[in-house]
Amino acid sequence: MKFKVFTADGSSSEEREFDGFPTLEGDKGLAALRQVVIANQANKRQGNAHTKTRAEVRGSGKKPFRQKGTGRARQGQAQAPQYRGGGVTFGPRPRDYSQKVNRKMSKLAFQRALFDRASEGGISVIESLETSEPKTRLFVKVLNTCLPEGKILVVDDKFTDNTALAARNVERVSLSEAAHLSALDVVRFRHILLSEKGIQTIIARAQGGEA
Repeated sequence: MKFKVFTADGSSSEEREFDGFPTLEGDKGLAALRQVVIANQANKRQGNAHTKTRAEVRGSGKKPFRQKGTGRARQGQAQAPQYRGGGVTFGPRPRDYSQKVNRKMSKLAFQRALFDRASEGGISVIESLETSEPKTRLFVKVLNTCLPEGKILVVDDKFTDNTALAARNVERVSLSEAAHLSALDVVRFRHILLSEKGIQTIIARAQGGEA
């Protein structure tokens, strides 16, 4: 598949073929991508919500008032749900929301996410992401030349300290190392800027490594 490749300073670009980049036919991998995205989001849920039942709230077991003769409905305990400070009926309890995804499905979803984003023209490549100094203006100058608008996911094989420091204050930019890039990351960002080393790592992952 061909991508636009920018020079390190973003001043010029050319179309270049990258062999091994995933390509899929028809709807193959769409169901896997959906399932992996759902699982990824579910795995971030903590599941710590906890309400007390009537057996767990504090209070006496004494009847609030006598059974008959008051004209009111009979009551058993002050911990009943209808009382202020009483227990909660069918309230949330601690639970595990995590979902397991096997390696084959994860790999297919990763391939599909990359293919869809590339087909939409959302992936660009830059020769290098290194900056000479940890200066935000240097990083922004290159970025605005390559992709002047929108939120961007910048991916490199490994970021240098200067680059990480220069990019951390740019609101529209998020950083990710190629080894940790997920299908959800690819889906979330419409514009992805990859370094040459980064795209080679991603191709290797999509072909046979862990996705």
